[in-house]
Amino acid sequence: MTTDTPRALAGITVVETAERVSGEYTGKLLADLGAQVIKVERPGGAPTRAMGPFHKGESTLFAYLNANKQSVILDLGDAGERALLDRLLQRAHALVDDHDDGWLQATGLTPENVAEDHPALVHALVTPFGQGAPARLQYMRPINVINAGGWAYHSPSETAPDRPPLKGAGRFLSDYEAGIDAALCTMASILRLRRTGNGQFIDISEVEVQINRIDAVLGRMLAGEAEPSDARTAYDMGGPGASFACVDGHVFLFMTTRLHWKALCTLMGNPPWTVDFREDWLEFDCTPDNVARFRRHFTAWIAQHPKLPTTEAAQKAGVAMVPVNTADDLPRHPQFVERGFFQQAEHPAFGPVEYPGACYRMSATPVRVRTPAPSPGADQQEVSHA
Repeated sequence: MTTDTPRALAGITVVETAERVSGEYTGKLLADLGAQVIKVERPGGAPTRAMGPFHKGESTLFAYLNANKQSVILDLGDAGERALLDRLLQRAHALVDDHDDGWLQATGLTPENVAEDHPALVHALVTPFGQGAPARLQYMRPINVINAGGWAYHSPSETAPDRPPLKGAGRFLSDYEAGIDAALCTMASILRLRRTGNGQFIDISEVEVQINRIDAVLGRMLAGEAEPSDARTAYDMGGPGASFACVDGHVFLFMTTRLHWKALCTLMGNPPWTVDFREDWLEFDCTPDNVARFRRHFTAWIAQHPKLPTTEAAQKAGVAMVPVNTADDLPRHPQFVERGFFQQAEHPAFGPVEYPGACYRMSATPVRVRTPAPSPGADQQEVSHA
């Protein structure tokens, strides 16, 4: 592991009592930037240690979310161990949490209590619907949040109506999005803390983060241009865009203008079936029958072509066609290789692994995977006696 690179958040201490992906990702972003993040785990270890997928008996999710952190085991129901947490908070700059009201009351970590006991502390609390939400909304899972925020309702579009609702890009999309905002607010509040000596409470609502990321389809509904309905296909952006199988995987095609259509026809070598479509059919004759007819012909054509050369040629020609990358594709993607996005590191259980890096490059304080996710209580002695 790399341990000797400069760290942007060197000297900052964060205590993380979070036990869900949203809070743990918040802590991960701060740890990756160099903060000392002390993860407080319950006896038996954090719940995410038991969440798949697994490799060699270890949670790969936990390994990703908790690299660069330290671990202590505390039973917060025990007065002595609860007092140790207070001592940690006394010397920390921030507390990151993601629990519901009942847990906060039981542990004495309500926003009011934390503010009274530790006025010079930034307290970030990430919850599904924010503070004050009804009890029934405090136990929501990512699938609930991503649907409540509107994203899963239409993305991806053109989904069969008899299929379950989709969550968009991944199992924890709403957690990761909320974690980004929580880390940003925490860093801004730490800057204020340094300037004024005063901490503050940050209330992050995961569903409001989703609405904050509002896209064109939701905007059309709010503007009255599209009527909400139970038909998920009603929110398709228009045109025959969809994923299509090719020789070695899938591509995604998006077309809405005559320029897209003319470029695609040229790319395909102007096959005879294209003359049956008006040049401006995507703009003025994009009927369900035409869309279905186009997809039938294009499906047969793209099935004979490879993914990467075809999409590269399409983009050069002005066609919005992209490869649908799999997890296996990403570490070999030329752009990611060029930027060194995936970082080689050693994990005690997995051996050599490639960690996804940061989406930004900082010249003076590069983000590095310095240490793997800790074993439960690995830093008990060091942290407890610091």
